[in-house]
Amino acid sequence: MYLLYFAFIILIPLWAQWKVKSTFTKYSRVSTSTYRRGAEVAREILNANGLYNVAVEEGRGFLSDHYDPRSKTVRLSPENYHGHSIASAAVAAHECGHAIQDAQGYAFLRFRHALVPVANLGSNASWILIMIGIFAHLSGMLLLGIICMAAAVLFQIVTLPVEFNASSRAMNQIASLRLVGSGEEREARKVLNAAALTYVAAAAVAVLELLRLVLIFTGMNRSED
Repeated sequence: MYLLYFAFIILIPLWAQWKVKSTFTKYSRVSTSTYRRGAEVAREILNANGLYNVAVEEGRGFLSDHYDPRSKTVRLSPENYHGHSIASAAVAAHECGHAIQDAQGYAFLRFRHALVPVANLGSNASWILIMIGIFAHLSGMLLLGIICMAAAVLFQIVTLPVEFNASSRAMNQIASLRLVGSGEEREARKVLNAAALTYVAAAAVAVLELLRLVLIFTGMNRSED
């Protein structure tokens, strides 16, 4: 059963990563009928929403696209910054969705930002405490590790509505501003849905691992009784 469990939690993220890469690769080869670069798509969305103060910059690395709320910058990977593809437009619009969330004070985004230091501490310390608790048979130490891990898992769960909402905003902007052809909106949505799978997979694995540790803790307490 343990072998099946570990195979399951390893295969889910691998499948999600394969899905997003294959979908992105497919639609990065398909140019939009509007032939706008990803950087132009991002700038148009930001300007349409009055976010003139948000910069659009070229980043580094493959699929390294993100929105930096500290510097108010949308950073697009080189292929999306310069690309004229459906994938480039979809990814650029998604990152602008985060910028719009930030400007409007979207509750889940603010909550996620507040969780960052707690989640970082939890993810770094949890496994040390958990391993000590399991091998030394210290249920209190294991419980402390589980609590730390729960903070990191909460961050993963809160990330889901943030990402889905950013994609929803992206599609609204793409449609209202006609950034791609009407027949290309479905393909743009496929790119965003594939990207969302990575967050769903990460959250699912995190929750399953947390539940497994809770069961170990429960069993340890019963053996002590």
